Amino acid sequence: MDDELKEILSEFLVETEEMIELLDQRFISLESDPTNRAMLDEIFRAMHSMKGSGGFLGFTRLVDVAHRAENILNKLRQGEMAVTPSVINVVLEAVDVVKLLVADIRESGTDVHVEVTDISAKLDNILAGQEPVQTEAAMPPPVVTSNPPAHTVPAHDTPPPSRLGEILIQEGSASKEQVLEALEQQDRKLPLGEILVQSGVITERALESALQKQAKPAKAGEDDQTIRVETSRLDSVMNLVGELVLGRNRLMKLGGGLEQSYENEPLVRGLTETLAQLNLVTTDLQLAVMKTRMLPIRKVLAKFPRMVRDLSQKLNKQVRLELHGEETELDKSVADEVGDPLVHIVRNAIDHGIELPAERQASGKALEGLVRIAASQEGNSIVIRIQDDGKGLQTDRIKAKALSRGIVSEAELASMDPRDVLNMVFLPGFSTADKVTDVSGRGVGMDVVRTNIRRINGSVEIDSQVGKGSVITIKLPLTIAIIQALLVEVEQATFAIPLGSVIEAVKITKDDIKTINGREVLTLRERVLPLLRLSEEFEIPRDLTCDKFYVVVVGMGERHVGVIVDRLRSQEEVVIKSMGDYLSDIKGVAGATITGEGKVVLILDIPELVQSLRGGRQALALS
Repeated sequence: MDDELKEILSEFLVETEEMIELLDQRFISLESDPTNRAMLDEIFRAMHSMKGSGGFLGFTRLVDVAHRAENILNKLRQGEMAVTPSVINVVLEAVDVVKLLVADIRESGTDVHVEVTDISAKLDNILAGQEPVQTEAAMPPPVVTSNPPAHTVPAHDTPPPSRLGEILIQEGSASKEQVLEALEQQDRKLPLGEILVQSGVITERALESALQKQAKPAKAGEDDQTIRVETSRLDSVMNLVGELVLGRNRLMKLGGGLEQSYENEPLVRGLTETLAQLNLVTTDLQLAVMKTRMLPIRKVLAKFPRMVRDLSQKLNKQVRLELHGEETELDKSVADEVGDPLVHIVRNAIDHGIELPAERQASGKALEGLVRIAASQEGNSIVIRIQDDGKGLQTDRIKAKALSRGIVSEAELASMDPRDVLNMVFLPGFSTADKVTDVSGRGVGMDVVRTNIRRINGSVEIDSQVGKGSVITIKLPLTIAIIQALLVEVEQATFAIPLGSVIEAVKITKDDIKTINGREVLTLRERVLPLLRLSEEFEIPRDLTCDKFYVVVVGMGERHVGVIVDRLRSQEEVVIKSMGDYLSDIKGVAGATITGEGKVVLILDIPELVQSLRGGRQALALS
C-alpha cells in the first residue's frame, strides 16, 4: 500500500469513527424525540457519507450494511415508517456491526472477516414492513438524556433554508425566484429541497450534493485552520519540553548561585536577565504544549448514553443519564486512562445501585432511576463525580463479606470509620453480589477503577447512604507529565510530594506525637491525624536524638494523613519520569525526577501511602 493510499485510509477510519460516535448520540436523542426531522436528516447524511467513503475504498460489506440502514433511515425521514424503539434497536445493531467492520479494516486493511448476513436479514425484514421481534419484557424504553443535551436540535428547528438556497443558486441549479417561491411553500413536513425536487426545479442528485455542502460550512473553515496530528508526535514534543524544564531548573539554580557570589559582575547580571527571560518562555511553551494535548471530557463521556440505554434495557430498568461539565478539559493521557474506570462505575451503578421499577415504586421513588456524571476543574485537579439515586451500599454486607474472606478482623472493623468500610469494595476480588452475571459480580471492576486511577496519580473515594444512593468521587491531575511538587528531606534522602495532595505543613516536637492502638497520631485542630514516617516506609536509618520534625498533611478525598519529614526544602516544578519495568513495583513511589541541583529524587505515590495505613491485611489481594 503506497503512502497516499495509507493516508486516505487513515483519514477514512478517523472520519468514520467520528460519524459512528455521532450516530450513537443522535439515535439516543431521537428515541426521546422521534418527530425530530432535522435530527433524522443529520443521521441519514452521516450514514450516506459513510457508505460513500467505504464504496470509494472498496469495502463492500460495510457499504452493504450502511446501504440497507440508509434505506430504512430514508423511509423514516420521509414519514413512510414510524420511529419506534424496536426499529432503532436494529439500526443501532447495524451501527455496532459497522464498528466491527471498521475495527477489521484498521487491523487487516479489509472488511471480509466480519459476518454481516444476520444484520442484513434483519434490516431487510424492517424494509419489508416486518416489525422486529421484541425479546425484552414489555415496558417503556429507558429514558437516557444528556444535560445539557449533546447538540440536539428541536423538531421545529430545521437547517437554515437560506443556506441551502444560496448553494443551489450559486451552483446554477435553481434561480433566486424559484428558491423564494419554494420558501413560501415550505413547512415543517416538507423541507425546501424536497419542494424543489417535486416541482422539477432540481434533481435528487443536485439536492444531495447541495445538502453535503450545507453540512460542511463550518467544517470547511476549520479544515483551513486545523490539522490532525498523531498523538505520538505530541508525546515526543511533551517529552522534549519536559527535558527543557529540567534544564531550565538546573540553569536557574546555577544562575542563583552565581548571582549570590558575583552580583556586581556585569556578565552575571546579564546572565540573570537572560535566565529570567528563558524561564518565562519555557513556562509559556510548556503551557502551550500542554494545551495542545487537552481535550474536552465530552470525548470520554460520548459513549455513555448508548451504553446506559442498552444496559438498562437488558436489565429491565428505566434510567436517565445526566452529563454535566462536558467542556471540562483534561490531558489526553489522563482521558485515555479514565475511560475504563468510568465504564465500570456506571455499570455497577445501574446493575447494583438502581432498583427495578417495582422496587423503586414500593420505596416511594420515581420509576426512573438517575445516574449523573459531573466533571469540573478544581484548582490543579479535575474532579469527576458519579452519582446515582439507587439503594446505596449495604455496609453490613461489606463487613460480613470482609470478615468471611479474612480481609479484616473484628477488632480492625471496630476501629474503622464508615468511609474506610465503604472503600473496601475497591479491593481485588471483593464483591457483595449474590450471583455473577455478564454485567458484574466478579469483584474485578472496582479494583480496575482504583488501579487505573492510581496509575495517573489520581484518587478515588466512595460515599453512600442506604436507600438514597452513592457518590464516587475521582480526583485527577490536569496532566501527568509535569507537576508542582514539595521537596522534603528525611536524613540525607530527598523526596518529592505532589503539591496537589498537600494540604498544609506544620512543625511539631516529639512530645506532640501520641499513640492510639499502636499507631502514631497527631491532634491537629481537634482532629486526630494518623502519622506516617517516611524513614520507616523506606527503611532509612534515622537520628533518634532529633526531637523536632515537620508534618506534611496530605489528603486523598476526605482522608488526611500526616507525613513526618526532617526538613522542608522547596517547591519546584518537576517532570515525572518512569521508574522502568524493573523498579515499577516499588510501593509508595509514583516515579522519579531530576532536581535543579542535578539529583535524582523519588516522587511519592500519596494515595498508595495513605492506603498502606489502613492495615496490612486489607491491602492483600483476595485468593
